[in-house]
Amino acid sequence: MTQDDPGTAALRRWAADAPGAVLLDGFHALKHALRFGAPVGPALTSDKASVLALSADLAGDLTDTLDDLLVEVPAATLRELVPRIHPTGVAALATRPDRRANLDALARRPRQAPVVVLDNPRNLGNVGAVVRLAAGFGATGVVTTGDIDPWHPNAVRSGAGLHYATAVERLPADELPPGPLYVLDPEGDDIRGVPLPDDALLVFGSERHGVSAELRGRADRLVALPMRPQVSSYNLATSVAMALFHWGGPGTVPPAG
Repeated sequence: MTQDDPGTAALRRWAADAPGAVLLDGFHALKHALRFGAPVGPALTSDKASVLALSADLAGDLTDTLDDLLVEVPAATLRELVPRIHPTGVAALATRPDRRANLDALARRPRQAPVVVLDNPRNLGNVGAVVRLAAGFGATGVVTTGDIDPWHPNAVRSGAGLHYATAVERLPADELPPGPLYVLDPEGDDIRGVPLPDDALLVFGSERHGVSAELRGRADRLVALPMRPQVSSYNLATSVAMALFHWGGPGTVPPAG
């Protein structure tokens, strides 16, 4: 590559931006980030023609944007930049949303949709799957407590870039947004008989240990998902999906925007 080659410039910018940027790993993550207004760039691929063909099939609204944005680099170069290349052969960097703006969105009331709270989750893939669900249902946002970053590349990959479609932040348990706490707990009331208010915080425990004693003790109400006897638990994302579906009700269209 010469000094003026677009690939050289894109790689130089990648090196400069990478430390503080969000990695969008794969076509679907890039597609959703662009649709929900993420500032994206640089964007690299080892096969631009294939990515544009995929866009024409799945995201025609973005094909021209991707044609302008994507820079083709050798596959070996892309492998040096991304730990595990997505099968679609594309990766990009984006600016993380402003934390203050996210916190304001989470705290703003009245809310039209609940906030999902993941209390000390341990699996980044589950966190991403929950973000994807929250975005699809139009939830106000997803808050995690504990020590893992919900914006970790593995969570963003699992969430298919939909972190940009809802407010995703990590907060201490004593700094959650305002609103009644509806804590999912096996000893709670059957959720099927409990209306979930729009401004609720729906609290789900970690995959191993459940909700902390602190948040359980602060609950406005304990609710339980229906479960066959001798079945120990549901996957975290499955639990969130069941609760959000119950909140919205059959046939509910998630709010736009």
